[in-house]
Amino acid sequence: MRRGSRCGPRLGLGDQGRGLSTLLASSFLGPRASLQLPPGPQTDPDWASYTLGVFICLSCSGIHRNIPQVSKVKSVRLDAWEEAQVEFMASRGNNAARDAYESKVPPFYYRPTASDCQLLREQWIRAKYERLEFTHPEKQEPYSAGYREGFLWKRGRDNGQFLSRKFVLTEREGSLKYFNRNDAKEPKAIMKIEHLNATFQPAKIGHPHGLQVTYLKDNSTRNIFVYHEDGKEMVDWFNALRAARFHYLQVAFPGASDADLVPKLSRNYLKEGYMEKTGPKQTEGFRKRWFTMDDRRLMYFKDPLDAFARGEVFIGSRESGYTVLDGLPPSTQGHHWPHGITIITPERRFLLACETESEQRAWMEAFQKVVDRPMLPQEYAVEAHFKHKP
Repeated sequence: MRRGSRCGPRLGLGDQGRGLSTLLASSFLGPRASLQLPPGPQTDPDWASYTLGVFICLSCSGIHRNIPQVSKVKSVRLDAWEEAQVEFMASRGNNAARDAYESKVPPFYYRPTASDCQLLREQWIRAKYERLEFTHPEKQEPYSAGYREGFLWKRGRDNGQFLSRKFVLTEREGSLKYFNRNDAKEPKAIMKIEHLNATFQPAKIGHPHGLQVTYLKDNSTRNIFVYHEDGKEMVDWFNALRAARFHYLQVAFPGASDADLVPKLSRNYLKEGYMEKTGPKQTEGFRKRWFTMDDRRLMYFKDPLDAFARGEVFIGSRESGYTVLDGLPPSTQGHHWPHGITIITPERRFLLACETESEQRAWMEAFQKVVDRPMLPQEYAVEAHFKHKP
């Protein structure tokens, strides 16, 4: 293209590469700060939205391509760039875009990381650039109003079928309820916001929008599995639950800062997967079970989608007499998988076995993080309950 034409001059790959590389090395670089992305081939900002003026990673570039009315994408190193486009990138950049598009993000709104599911990352990008939710607070009403009701597909506890159920979230009552029938006056279950957690589990549930909600019933963990066909609806529900938790914790801990409360709004599991276990007498055979490490609760299930755990183990800190050892006692028999783990609590030993050495290392690392962390005052009350379980 001739210089001075209507579209402006195109830079050769060498020229534009040098110009954009300079920008990448400058303070304009910031996609990892926005999505908290670690270094790596999937997260290096080798792409750019030349209509928004931001550098993005390969993973996010695919999402940006799905909103072409807002964001148009080029490779920093492989595509030809017009001089005006490079100048626009220089005039904008990630820091400026963050100031413009994230000026009013509610503290409770979940900011996804590179390890989060596609749905969370896509809806964050769409909320920010397409729907402009974080520059127009009135658009945040679906998850910030303190009340939400609607229908979600919920997995049946006994038959495993997903059926449409009405859900009602009310901050005033501090609860999430669901009803088995549209005209039912009494809810099937009442989940207290105080003990509620939500985490996206698309692979486990078998749906890209699958959400696992857990709550305490008689101080034991209860799981429900839900999804909605509309991704925005599901993420709005997730953030509405986080908002309810946030406002509950603000009342419960009036002196706490937002930075103290936000990590407590929802949590992903430290580790999940199959292991083998034996009973308390350690004389019966090992059985394959699905294990979930949720904070200090190690739960095991016959099936990953069971509503209730077959058992729960509290794992405290080293100072309180908890230890994790590599391997099993020499006299152990009956385990099929070769890579053992022994968890020692003040009351007993738990013998577990992993199928592969890499799985054993991953579980050991997860257990070690919990044991190395000092216990909080409220965790001693949870530990006391476990000790008095029949």
